[in-house]
Amino acid sequence: MTIHPDAKAKGRTPRNRWRPASLFHRLGPGLITGAADDDPSGIATYSQAGAQFGLNMLWTVVFTYPLMAAVQDICARIGRVTGRGLATNMGQVLPRPAVTLLVILLFVANTANIGADLAAMGAAAELLAGRGQAGFAVAFAIGSLFLQVFVPFHRYVRFLKWMTLALFTYVGVVFSVHIEWGKVLSAILSPDIAWSNEAIMIVVAVFGTTISPYLFFWQASEEVEEANLQRPQNDLLTHPLDAGAELRRINIDTVVGMAFSNLVAFFIMLTTAVTLNQAGITDITTSAEAAQALRPIAGQFAFLLFSLGIIGTGLLALPVLAGSAAYAIGELRGWPIGLERKPKKAPAFYAVIALGMGVGLGIIFLPIDPIKALVWSAVLNGIIAVPLMAATMRVASSRRQLGPFVAPRWQLALGWAATGTMAAAVIALLIL
Repeated sequence: MTIHPDAKAKGRTPRNRWRPASLFHRLGPGLITGAADDDPSGIATYSQAGAQFGLNMLWTVVFTYPLMAAVQDICARIGRVTGRGLATNMGQVLPRPAVTLLVILLFVANTANIGADLAAMGAAAELLAGRGQAGFAVAFAIGSLFLQVFVPFHRYVRFLKWMTLALFTYVGVVFSVHIEWGKVLSAILSPDIAWSNEAIMIVVAVFGTTISPYLFFWQASEEVEEANLQRPQNDLLTHPLDAGAELRRINIDTVVGMAFSNLVAFFIMLTTAVTLNQAGITDITTSAEAAQALRPIAGQFAFLLFSLGIIGTGLLALPVLAGSAAYAIGELRGWPIGLERKPKKAPAFYAVIALGMGVGLGIIFLPIDPIKALVWSAVLNGIIAVPLMAATMRVASSRRQLGPFVAPRWQLALGWAATGTMAAAVIALLIL
């Protein structure tokens, strides 16, 4: 019997029925993914875009929202429908050597991102302490690794999310300075950009830090983990009558989570455009310069709020970066995986996390400017995202993998549009 993916399941009340009153309670992997997307790499990239190009890069975060939401919804759907992560599904659709290469690229990109994030977190802490960037970075790496290994992710992430609320200070800044909203709208609809190599690089960086490969694997795997916490083998292929409620829940979770991510990104870019760019600061080279954007509303506390935002988003993003690579490698190798498992139950999985954190930590001792490293890690994510997105779309349209729950046409159209847009930006960057 064929059941449509959004079937109403007549005659049965799904056990995961969504009610408006329980919206916040139902938000899960999508919200966490959205919050983790505004990591230090994202903050630095959006800040640099606003400082360097003023209002003329605001269109990027508006344009990427529906594309990002569609891609992440597809990844969540794949995990929830099959009960397996993205790497496992890719391995059943594509040649194994190709999937192995994609997972290696993911590990490389994630490790570089971890190193850049740790360096930025250390630099942010140094703003408050006056020195000790490397020491703080090491402490953050060790602390994050301890939490990942010994504390289930769902327990400590709720506390980390409170620290990321410091990012909403960027929203407050735009109401404390004069902004010509007509010009903002005009810049979004018709940006005035000279398409130089620098401009294209920022576009690739914004796309890469917004539609990031590690988020694909993370959200798919977290859907699997959350479903299995309810009951074993809780995939929708096994329990198709739950599909209507579960896919609606995923859609709401993802739409809200990605809206949170892009709203924060929009205001970071807008804030730096109306403060740093208008003050003539067009190339951010230090965390102190990036923090200056918060001075109109935070005054002498600008460094404090900026540091809390960087550290909070970093601590939230580190387990997502390290965990997504470990999920992908573990799935490919057939290991026991999951941040809800104890270390002795998944030793190889946690070994990959430790390896990623260790290699990433080593990057901070290279003679690379932290802000530039963050932007370049976003560019790397943008480049690697192209083949990973194409592979994800291949899985999303495979009836052999998803049965009757293949992604709907509008979602596939947006997903392929996102893939094509990212590919076009990367090609333009490489040939100019």
